[in-house]
Amino acid sequence: MGALGDPFVQAALASAVLFGLAAPLGKLLVGAAAPFMLAGLLYLGSGLGLTLWRAVLGAPRARLPREEIPWFAGAVLAGGVVAPALLMFGLTRIEASAASLLLTAEGVFTALIAWFVFGENFDRRVALGMAAITAGALLIATGGAINLGEPAPSALVLGACLAWGIDNNLTRRVSLGDAAWLAATKGLIAGSVNIGISLALGATLPEVTATSATLLLGFFAYGLSLALFIVALRGLGTARTGAYFGVAPFLGATCAVALLGEALTPPLVAAGVLMAFGVWLHLTERHVHEHHHAETEHAHWHRHDTHHTHDHATPVPAGMWHNHPHRHAAVTHRHPHYPDAHHRHRH
Repeated sequence: MGALGDPFVQAALASAVLFGLAAPLGKLLVGAAAPFMLAGLLYLGSGLGLTLWRAVLGAPRARLPREEIPWFAGAVLAGGVVAPALLMFGLTRIEASAASLLLTAEGVFTALIAWFVFGENFDRRVALGMAAITAGALLIATGGAINLGEPAPSALVLGACLAWGIDNNLTRRVSLGDAAWLAATKGLIAGSVNIGISLALGATLPEVTATSATLLLGFFAYGLSLALFIVALRGLGTARTGAYFGVAPFLGATCAVALLGEALTPPLVAAGVLMAFGVWLHLTERHVHEHHHAETEHAHWHRHDTHHTHDHATPVPAGMWHNHPHRHAAVTHRHPHYPDAHHRHRH
């Protein structure tokens, strides 16, 4: 449990890698348009790119179960509309370094909401791993010097982090759905709303080359990244996925060193050590106890394992991922597990 070979751990880290590219590559686009407009184009690029990708692959039409629609609507509102607006208003009166420092609070809010509102299990090892990853992100954001600036704009940035933390937890409630469709829909809605607000405030679209580059970056850094994040939520739970995703600032800073020639600083090295320690704590976690599964029926991507032992009219090769409605019989057993889609029990 927790090994790097776990596909859900791989999805979480790949999501962090793609999102980490947003900062160093996005830096090349700064000045091409207003920040709010760029944010909207990034979201729109994610939605358009994933929609085109699904069309090319011939993906079937996706739809959410009626009971999941409010959760997804809340996630889009919190993470796609409220959070970017709060962040952009905060950025007008705060230093970028202070904003970067405050943005590390997203992972903390995500974990706290998962643990204390939705009852996701954690222990000292998991909490220490989250603390180490967060401390590493703080080092990168501050370079060792902390200056939060004025309280009002800082509160707006923290409000954005809280909204994204709520978004992450609400998204987990729909994470068994088509990840690419969920990410595409969120990108299309959030991008359209953000661009609309930006135009209403007097901003203009950047020239064609900058617009195209921003849309393309949004597809990878926001679209594919979010789709992989949703996949990771299925298997790891919200807090642990958020912890792995928390290494994105380090990956982004490393890319800046490699691609943009920025200096390799002692805080960056120290942050790498802290984050590696935090990830190791999560990778070596072992959570085992007797637990009960109620009988249920649902559909999602899965392969045959301890919880998926059903038969098929046409045999499915061992280890092959497939998607169809299936039933889980009631069972009580004991094995290592995460707080994934099949283990949302209280402790």
